[in-house]
Amino acid sequence: MPAAIETRGITKVYGADGGAVEALRGIDLRVEAGDMVALVGPSGSGKSTLMAILGCLDRPSQGSYALDGEAVEGLSGPELARIRNRKIGFVFQAYNLLPRASVLRNVELPMLYAGVPGPERRRRALALLEQVGLTDKVFRLPGELSGGQKQRVSIARSLANRPSVLLADEPTGALDSHTGAEILELFQQLNRAGNTVILVTHDPGIAARARVQVELRDGLIAGERSA
Repeated sequence: MPAAIETRGITKVYGADGGAVEALRGIDLRVEAGDMVALVGPSGSGKSTLMAILGCLDRPSQGSYALDGEAVEGLSGPELARIRNRKIGFVFQAYNLLPRASVLRNVELPMLYAGVPGPERRRRALALLEQVGLTDKVFRLPGELSGGQKQRVSIARSLANRPSVLLADEPTGALDSHTGAEILELFQQLNRAGNTVILVTHDPGIAARARVQVELRDGLIAGERSA
């Protein structure tokens, strides 16, 4: 079976000539399906740039990127949007929930864009909200929830279209330590259930929750460790 993610010689350069900045300098990364990987490094290490490329939010300057065995580095904008919606689930530090939409509606939204029929959207969203422990919050607005509950909604939404890869960018950065530990445990539960999870973090303690830790420094992979 192909890897969930495989990159070869990925570079990313911003600007041109004397003002060019090389954010990534040749990244070879392989993530097996069903694995849990942490991309860890300080600010400026290139991890956010790499996450944007892995999430099909940006293109590399050079190199190849295959997602489930499909080359994506040369796809058009609409094609990348289709891949994002179908194969990648995103969890962000800031939650990115629609403030005037109910919890249920927020989880249903990616399925609406994917053309999933209404009854199936609702069935799947309710099942996901049960999975993350929010069956009593389905008709609440995000502003009525705690930070941890908002992140659980974000995780449920990320799973709505049954993605190949779950990408979490500093998912506990806005949470207190106790709530953050609960969210990390939820990611581990999802991984044990077969989901491929990639955590992007600057915190070695969070990275230690993953089976594989990939350290980035100065746009390069500085090391890789397996638990």
